[in-house]
Amino acid sequence: MVYEELLAAAVPPLIEWYANNRRTDLPWRKDLSPYRVWISEIMLQQTRVETVVPYYERFLRHLPDVASLAAVPDDELMKLWEGLGYYSRARNLKKAAGIVMAEYGGELPRTAETLRRLPGIGDYTAGAIASIACGAPEPAVDGNVLRVLARLTESDDDVTKEKTKKQVSEQLRKVYPSGREAGLLTEGLMELGETVCLPNGTPLCPLCPWKELCLCHAHGTEDLYPMRTAKKERRTEELTVLLLEKQGTFALCRRPASGLLAGLWQLPNVPGALTKDGVLRAVGGLGLVPESVRAAGRSRHLFTHVEWNMTGWHIQCRDGDSGAENGLSWFAPDQIRTGVALPSAFRFWRQKITENGD
Repeated sequence: MVYEELLAAAVPPLIEWYANNRRTDLPWRKDLSPYRVWISEIMLQQTRVETVVPYYERFLRHLPDVASLAAVPDDELMKLWEGLGYYSRARNLKKAAGIVMAEYGGELPRTAETLRRLPGIGDYTAGAIASIACGAPEPAVDGNVLRVLARLTESDDDVTKEKTKKQVSEQLRKVYPSGREAGLLTEGLMELGETVCLPNGTPLCPLCPWKELCLCHAHGTEDLYPMRTAKKERRTEELTVLLLEKQGTFALCRRPASGLLAGLWQLPNVPGALTKDGVLRAVGGLGLVPESVRAAGRSRHLFTHVEWNMTGWHIQCRDGDSGAENGLSWFAPDQIRTGVALPSAFRFWRQKITENGD
């Protein structure tokens, strides 16, 4: 449990520390308008800061406001998001932008309660927008915040539990300032967790504004907190990826409309690690005639709950008698490089197609 008195004492030194020590090279800190805070917070979910910076800058060049986001074609949006992963984030951004245009005159709502009604905006993102962009006394509690507060209070509560997150939010709300200090506190908590009270390895306690207040630091228990249940082990799936080439073009197909990587383009693939004979049968089943088949390497990609171990085959082919190609579309390598969004899982073979040959 987070203790209110300790939290209240911790707020002023954190705000002062952040004001004097914040990273100034992050582009989303140069414009704290609700739209830009929203885009940055969605991109930063599950993604490292250094990865997000170029994506954020490119995204805002192409889609500088809610209206442009609401109107962008889906394929263009996916291309802008290509490589960031968790593509449902981008789809929800566009859905939410459409609602904001239709119901709020193109301006994002300014309260956390209303923001939470938009697709893809949960408690954390709503709190971040409301406090950073609008000065509302609203906390934004994510894994970073849970970790630093668990160490500050030496809390034995499991930070993976939704109950703990709600308790921490309630306690924080009691001590949250309003106006510009609300945003400084929200960003300060984020900054502390990202640069000082680190998730892996030893936290940098001598640099911490809370070193005189932190119970874990006082008791030497920093490395024991936060408390969390063990993560479930990833399941492993074997896939065979087909680089189908026909007259200098390569085949892509759409993934199913729901589930992992829903609706995105992908290289055709089949479950299992197929042998050459198995590949020939799979290609024939697509209504194509293979003229040459050779191995195209192996790759691995990690999702949150599943690991793909992929074996690739490059197949030169032509149309069969039936002409049935089962949903395949054919693209030149330059189109795949510049105009089609492929998930990072297929980056290894995209590079073979568009840069190095095979």
